[in-house]
Amino acid sequence: MLLVILSALAIREAALEIRPSYLRPGLHLFAYVANTSDGTISAIDLVKLAPAATIPVGGEPSGVRAHPTRKEVWGLSSSGGYAWVLDAVSNQIVARTPVGSAPYALDFSPDGKRAYVAASGSNSVFAIDCETRQVVARAKVGRHPWIARVSPDGAFVVVSNHDDATASILDSASLATRAVVKVTPAPEQIAILLDSSKAFVSSGTRDEISVIDLHRGVLLSELELDGRPDALLLKPDGGELYIPSATAHGLLVVNTQTDEVGDFMLLGMSPTSATLDPATDTVYVSDSATGNVIPVAIDQRKPGSPIAAGQAPHAAQLTPGGDMLVVVDPASDELAVIRAKTSSLITLIPTGSHPRDLAVKMF
Repeated sequence: MLLVILSALAIREAALEIRPSYLRPGLHLFAYVANTSDGTISAIDLVKLAPAATIPVGGEPSGVRAHPTRKEVWGLSSSGGYAWVLDAVSNQIVARTPVGSAPYALDFSPDGKRAYVAASGSNSVFAIDCETRQVVARAKVGRHPWIARVSPDGAFVVVSNHDDATASILDSASLATRAVVKVTPAPEQIAILLDSSKAFVSSGTRDEISVIDLHRGVLLSELELDGRPDALLLKPDGGELYIPSATAHGLLVVNTQTDEVGDFMLLGMSPTSATLDPATDTVYVSDSATGNVIPVAIDQRKPGSPIAAGQAPHAAQLTPGGDMLVVVDPASDELAVIRAKTSSLITLIPTGSHPRDLAVKMF
């Protein structure tokens, strides 16, 4: 009997340690993982550390985003040509909105009232009313728009037109074109400063990024890098831009005020994606070649000890409060759950086939 009581107390203590301190009873914390090969979303309960549901959403799911104000997770079916809305409480798809051919990326307005989708196959950008789930505006842009990003002030939508080597600056309300700016070849990722003054656009084929003045609609500079930019990540105060690069085997740092390339940190074999904890100024960089996530103290420019996170960790996100880091592994079809404060792997949770994208939602 004593052993049973002690075992029960130990299990309870372990559960409380894993459960984030800010997550009071009645709140839920889930990760939603897009499985590209089987067209599903895996809903993972991050308190119970177990799969909760597998939801069919359509072929080639991508662009998974947690809605900022509603108990919803949004995403796209790239082969189906629509945006889908998942109700987080019931884990059911409650809406599908057609948005043209081959959509891959989705972004929300700062107030959460609109969603913006770039449809690569139809050379268009769509604005969706998040309450009615209806398209309220549409605009033609350049060829093969890669991504559409909303400025923090909600005034602009910036679109990288991959096959035109241009960036379109649109009015967020009407989607009217304000400017078209020539940028680096094969533009892909976009990062916008917190004051909405400048946008940084990465190249998919060259070791460089473009810097755009959003208010004047002009190119400010082309910055040469020491490797191909795989992602763009802004420091919370907007003063620096962090760029993981597999070809450079590390993390590049750009001063966003002077538009100059500053430091470089050698991290591993193939760092391709990253996420940032604003509370601790730590960047977590996924190295798909070594199976590790490397925490980097950005103020000290000091990489920490690698954290084992599966075979080929890719996209990562922190839970609210920064207690846990979740990382998808498309090679092993798993989600790694890491305790961020101790940089230790908690567990690996099975997902669907070939997970590539994820979102974290607390409700």
